[in-house]
Amino acid sequence: MKRVLLGAVAILVLVLVPAASATAYAPVGTVHTEQVQAGPYQVTVGFSEWLLRAMQSLDFTFTPHGGITRKSGTLTIDGPGLDDEDRTTPLARHPCKLDVWGLDVQALPKAGRWDFTFILDGHAGPGRGTLRDVAVLEQPGPPLAVSWSIVAIPPVALLVYLGAGWRRNKPAHKVTELV
Repeated sequence: MKRVLLGAVAILVLVLVPAASATAYAPVGTVHTEQVQAGPYQVTVGFSEWLLRAMQSLDFTFTPHGGITRKSGTLTIDGPGLDDEDRTTPLARHPCKLDVWGLDVQALPKAGRWDFTFILDGHAGPGRGTLRDVAVLEQPGPPLAVSWSIVAIPPVALLVYLGAGWRRNKPAHKVTELV
């Protein structure tokens, strides 16, 4: 009986602890907003970082006036370096801020001018609007090749160290000596 009770308590703890920590995350901090008129809908586009930089992850939020209840839509992103299949996506709830649509930790691949086009449908009918010419600056920090080269040094050094130790100890020879 004690084992069953302890097992039930353990399962309950395993279920409730992650749920409690998931609610501990703060909502998205919006530092800059832009307004877009998409037909009859006024949409507030929020950015968690401003100025935007290429290859920098940030949150985007899209909030139509009156909320997202009984509304649906798609977002088309157009800019340099974006594949055709990555351009259009349905608008979905932001994972950290459930009362708005959004993109979580999204990075724009290249610097340049970007457009965000919204196609919405709701109680007031369909609407379309575009936030044009959002400036995305160059990627912060060193070029990616330099960053990845620096990051690769410790694993390569570890492999060299393990290879040298393996070669010095010659474990295959020690096994045959014991037999």
